[in-house]
Amino acid sequence: MLNPQKESPVLKTRYLLAVTTMASAFALGGCASAPTHNQLGTAAGAVAGGVAGHVLFGGPLGTVGGAAAGAVIGNELTKSKRR
Repeated sequence: MLNPQKESPVLKTRYLLAVTTMASAFALGGCASAPTHNQLGTAAGAVAGGVAGHVLFGGPLGTVGGAAAGAVIGNELTKSKRR
């Protein structure tokens, strides 16, 4: 893998361009359709859980753990009742 700190400026630029292009492609791929009610609930739960985890436990571990728990709870609360 490239180490951008030891490479020439041209390779640093190419590396940055490749990473930016890949991130953009993934981000635009997610915009293919409008989010469902379940996806919105999961995202809202993740944000609320991340904030709560940071406030209660502090640090990145509390934030990530809270976001994961919030996403699961938000997903469960917004699941469709039909099967």
